[in-house]
Amino acid sequence: MSNSRVDYSELVYALQQNREGKANELLEELMDRLKDYLQVVLNADEKDAEECTQQAFLNVYEQIQKDNIREEKYIFSYMIRACRHEYFRHSKEQHRFNNPMEDHKEHLVDPAEQVENLMDKDRQKILEACLNELREKSRTFIEYFIDKPDATTKEAAAHFDISGANVRTKKSRILSRLHHCFKRKWRQ
Repeated sequence: MSNSRVDYSELVYALQQNREGKANELLEELMDRLKDYLQVVLNADEKDAEECTQQAFLNVYEQIQKDNIREEKYIFSYMIRACRHEYFRHSKEQHRFNNPMEDHKEHLVDPAEQVENLMDKDRQKILEACLNELREKSRTFIEYFIDKPDATTKEAAAHFDISGANVRTKKSRILSRLHHCFKRKWRQ
């Protein structure tokens, strides 16, 4: 959520005037922000966030086409509300909520946890970038431990057909490279 744009009135005009290029550019930015909102604030998983954001946009687009949007400059907050309502509707449809919405306040993520969720997402992106910088053999080796965090040195040695000492050394060196890469990218 690095972009701080709040006024997407230009999107409304682009959609009304069928300017596809500009509309698509603004939509890409907006949709990513809306998905982030659902994932961070309402703890939606990626698939549900994608689905609800798409459906909310279709609902709002219909209103734009009918010229029912009175204040174009508030389209972002309108989209946020539409996404939130769509997510609640979707969740209820999936039988996640069988009681009134008021009974499910614990489902909402408190602001401190929202920041933590954003940081976790950023950390995952950085880790993925650092993993991609490793040579294929090193990446395969460390991904074994990521996929099997409880794997013992003995199991890894058997899996990679190397000694236990080599497993410990290789793991230590790769983790050190990942650590330095992560620190470098985190500061950027």
